[in-house]
Amino acid sequence: MNVSRRVALGGLLAMGTGTPLHAADWRPTRTMNWIVPFPPGGSNDTFARPIAAHVGEQFGQPVVVDNRGGAGGTLGGMVVARSRPDGCTLLVANSAQTFAPVVYAESGFDLTRLFAPVSLLAKVPVSLVVNPAKLDVKDFAGFLAAAKKSPSAINIGSSGLGTMPHLAIELLQQRTGISLTHVPYRGGGPALQDLISGQLDATFQPLSTIASYVQSGRLRALAVAATAREPVLPNVPTFAEVGVPDFDVSTWYGLFAPKATPVAPLDALHAAVQKALAAPDVKHIWQEQGARIVLESRQAFGDFVTHEIERWSAIAKKTGLPME
Repeated sequence: MNVSRRVALGGLLAMGTGTPLHAADWRPTRTMNWIVPFPPGGSNDTFARPIAAHVGEQFGQPVVVDNRGGAGGTLGGMVVARSRPDGCTLLVANSAQTFAPVVYAESGFDLTRLFAPVSLLAKVPVSLVVNPAKLDVKDFAGFLAAAKKSPSAINIGSSGLGTMPHLAIELLQQRTGISLTHVPYRGGGPALQDLISGQLDATFQPLSTIASYVQSGRLRALAVAATAREPVLPNVPTFAEVGVPDFDVSTWYGLFAPKATPVAPLDALHAAVQKALAAPDVKHIWQEQGARIVLESRQAFGDFVTHEIERWSAIAKKTGLPME
């Protein structure tokens, strides 16, 4: 075999058309583009940018974090789904996109059908919080009693129709039999501000956004939707502790590649992210945000996403979605 044929064959093997490369042999050949399918400044950015910086250093290639918002994250997601499957264009998705096939049925967006899982980045549990000046209940039992005494009298806000906090509200009503009045907002920030100002009685919020208000006494956290108490608010019980089992509701963030991406880049990227998650500066940021670092295999992450899609899609359908 002459030299030119050897070079050509080597190129085919590297592209995945022959024997695939091992993860340790794969490196990106161009600038990596991580698409965040939401506007700049949100929590996806918070968890994507530190990891992107570490991964870029490991591979010796810059990582550009590109914000492309719209349609609940499905517009940016479809850009990644249609991109070259070479490991250089990735999607930073979050839990809201697990029920996108129901909420945005016409988009064709589906995490398991269009993407290959790379790695979980973070999980941030949500908490049920009230304004004690507006709704004077001391604990979750008091909240249930008030809701049962006056059905639909409690106004509970969310970050919008079809969002994770909205579905958490629906799940709470299904599990407890209470009736609440849902007030959708255009984002979690406005809902939180109205809660603080007394325009709302309650809302579900990530621990990262409410911890300081709870610690100062301006808000009261009644229960956290996690499997164990969280260090940032150690005195707040879990929903299981207050009588609502299997109420684990977290906003999570993960990295995905186009479905046809070969195994070598997927494994190499997964290893790089796992290494980044172990970095001291990343651990510090995650701790400040009340986020959990979960080190697990690509397979475990994929199984988790599949379970989340099945779980939340069922709740979304029961709630009366799709919206469009």
